[in-house]
Amino acid sequence: MIKTIGTLKNIFISASLLAVGLCSVAAADTYLLNPGDQLDVSVWNEETLQKTITVLPDGMISFPLVGHLQAAGKSAAEVETVIGEKLDTFIADPEVNVTVTSTKGNVVFVVGKVLKPGPVAMIQSTTVMQALAMAGGLNEFAAGNSIKIIRRSDQATDAQESILKVRYSDLEKGSDLSSNHLLNAGDVIVVP
Repeated sequence: MIKTIGTLKNIFISASLLAVGLCSVAAADTYLLNPGDQLDVSVWNEETLQKTITVLPDGMISFPLVGHLQAAGKSAAEVETVIGEKLDTFIADPEVNVTVTSTKGNVVFVVGKVLKPGPVAMIQSTTVMQALAMAGGLNEFAAGNSIKIIRRSDQATDAQESILKVRYSDLEKGSDLSSNHLLNAGDVIVVP
């Protein structure tokens, strides 16, 4: 009987730790808004407070009674909370809902010697190899081991840019995947 209680206790602790771990993974996978994304914002029982909003290039949105607020880099739930807190002054217990209806701002740009250069929409976490595949792959004149990713540190206009190097031949062979970088919205992949 005592051994059974100990086993049940261990199972309960393991299940609790697993649940906490899954919550952490879910939080890490939350989509963060980008300039160009479109949101439907509504306040329950307030018809005048139902708007479709596009996140502006500076990352801001504007909503009645709330004014301007930073949306880029935040989740829809975080924007809901901020709007709800600001509306609380005007409406008793506002029930705010923010729905992402378009992720047009979640793009990277592939330029240079690929078959289909241009913007590549990321509908999920995307690596360099995946983006290059969506751009049709390299053409026969591409210098695959000289590919670079230009990345801005944030959405500000005076943000620092960094260069990440990509060794395509290593990725293609599967010998070294360290340069198969996970892409951020706004990254530019340059294929010389």
